Amino acid sequence: MTCDHLVCANCNGRVSEGRCPVCRANRARLQQEQGPFAALTPAMLIALLLGLLAVALIAKQALA
Repeated sequence: MTCDHLVCANCNGRVSEGRCPVCRANRARLQQEQGPFAALTPAMLIALLLGLLAVALIAKQALA
């Protein structure tokens, strides 16, 4: 989950803007909870899979 669309109940602003201490604390907590693959979008995953497939096909032809 990202804080791009979350609205703070304290200041009624976006959490990503960090207007109040509650926003800043929640934004920091969300950033700590994100894993190493949190920034991967579905398009990036498809591109990585296609790249891996291309490398596998090239390796297969090189061995044959």
